[in-house]
Amino acid sequence: MRNSPPIHVIGGGLAGSEAAWQIARRGVPVVLHEMRPGRPTAVHKTAQFAELVCSNSFRSDDADGSAIGLLHAEMRRLGSLVLHTADAHKLPAGGALAVDRDGFASAITAALDSEPLIDIRREEILEPPAEWDNVIIATGPLTSPALADTLRALTGEAALAFFDAIAPIVHRDSIDFDVVWFQSRYDKVGPGGTGADYINCPLTRAQYDAFIDALLAGEKTAFHDFEAATPYFDGCLPIEVMAERGRETLRHGPMKPFGLTDSHRPTQKPYAVVQLRQDNKLGTLFNMVGFQTKLKHGEQTRIFRSIPGLGNAEFARLGGLHRNTFLNSPKLLDATLRLKTAPRLRFAGQITGCEGYVESAAIGLLAGRFAAADRLGETPALPPPTTAHGALIGHITGGHIETIDKGPRSFQPMNINFGLLPPLGYDPPRTTARPVADGGLGPRNSGKKRALCARALADLEAWIAGALPQAAE
Repeated sequence: MRNSPPIHVIGGGLAGSEAAWQIARRGVPVVLHEMRPGRPTAVHKTAQFAELVCSNSFRSDDADGSAIGLLHAEMRRLGSLVLHTADAHKLPAGGALAVDRDGFASAITAALDSEPLIDIRREEILEPPAEWDNVIIATGPLTSPALADTLRALTGEAALAFFDAIAPIVHRDSIDFDVVWFQSRYDKVGPGGTGADYINCPLTRAQYDAFIDALLAGEKTAFHDFEAATPYFDGCLPIEVMAERGRETLRHGPMKPFGLTDSHRPTQKPYAVVQLRQDNKLGTLFNMVGFQTKLKHGEQTRIFRSIPGLGNAEFARLGGLHRNTFLNSPKLLDATLRLKTAPRLRFAGQITGCEGYVESAAIGLLAGRFAAADRLGETPALPPPTTAHGALIGHITGGHIETIDKGPRSFQPMNINFGLLPPLGYDPPRTTARPVADGGLGPRNSGKKRALCARALADLEAWIAGALPQAAE
């Protein structure tokens, strides 16, 4: 197939990079278009492929009891470039899979550069030319305005939008280790970790109350008029928005003290805890977990330095806010992610209405395989709905819920979760073997989670054996 017309992939983020790789693995030529560095975005800092602009965490790696860990396991089995590279550049992060963001992006870029079937073109695509008969659009939430206008014209409706926020990053050597301590929640040892992978900053009740007051009073970034009605995605809420929902919200969210013991004051239980997670391989940078924010930069430094242990904190990056867009995919896309009104166009990644690094890459993986199957004259095989991949596709292409009394319910971005998988059809025994960090097996229903994961992986193996030819070497 080396002499066949190439498949065009627009966008070099996680989804586009993964899609291009999967196409090449099938022996099909691909042209990967990326507008950076010629046209920068509001949040990208480099010209690397698959640059991580928010967190450096791919979340829980527990394939037995977390939905995102299950997705990790499935992607590894499917030959994902993103997961293979993440594993090669992982950092200590308790039960999570976190990566050295610079090393990760550099390795993805090198892999794509060295693949002979991938032709990389640094250019902005304003509109896919009519002669391109097989195209994947993976431009993500920061699609260029010109291409966004083209998509609106093609879809006949305005794209939906939501706000996304990024968390600050702190220099490790500016943190006071006479106040903070290293510990993973419940001492969990994850990939590449030791059970002491997070820096923990303890707050008393008075300190927490003062922090909440400061958040609520702090000066925030102003919105443009056209942005005023744009909702937030709940998985990436700014901390001050969470605080507005109730004074205890943060204490039961990113600042929860559970599963942690202050090594400096073991008899004093913290009322709340701020956690920082390693952000680079050298261990010199740590990001503030869950501290996405729309506070102005001066307010961030003032308020965050009131946190015990961060009084002299130096920030490598402060938090920020940007607007994301995504399609009304259940209405616009078919089961293999093609635009119904223009089937030569496929979509992948966050623009389809999935949320999260891994989910975006997973949809890129599927889009690449679907596009390659079309080029090879095969019928694309959908993953079983019992798998994490199948559940994501089901949400994207069939997640528009009709309510009896209120009509259609709006389609919203979604992380992978067990609620997207079909029920087991039976009640497995409940287990309470161990409490673990967020995203893993909880104290209840872990038996059900284990059963869902086991079913998914078994069904994935059967799908691979029956529906996926071996990748071309």
